[in-house]
Amino acid sequence: MNMAEGDTLISVDYEIFGKVQGVFFRKYTQAEGKKLGLVGWVQNTDEGTVQGQLQGPISKVRHMQEWLETRGSPKSHIDRANFRNEKVIVKLDYSDFQIVK
Repeated sequence: MNMAEGDTLISVDYEIFGKVQGVFFRKYTQAEGKKLGLVGWVQNTDEGTVQGQLQGPISKVRHMQEWLETRGSPKSHIDRANFRNEKVIVKLDYSDFQIVK
């Protein structure tokens, strides 16, 4: 049985720049991640950005990347999104999508 390309599991780190703190960005990111069935984490940084890691089927991760780049939370203003360290993984490292304090 061959897994379709869209079902390949990947992991990718992200950092979002703009007005992304104090606008419920983490809460919305967690909700969107869970809705898509992704796992990973999200946290605020001291630099005023939001960073984290996404893991899941490639098609769902791509959807989430687009959401992080263009949508975010209703009151956020996203300047840019950096994605790095993308790699194919055999299994998920997390059981859910968490907000890290």
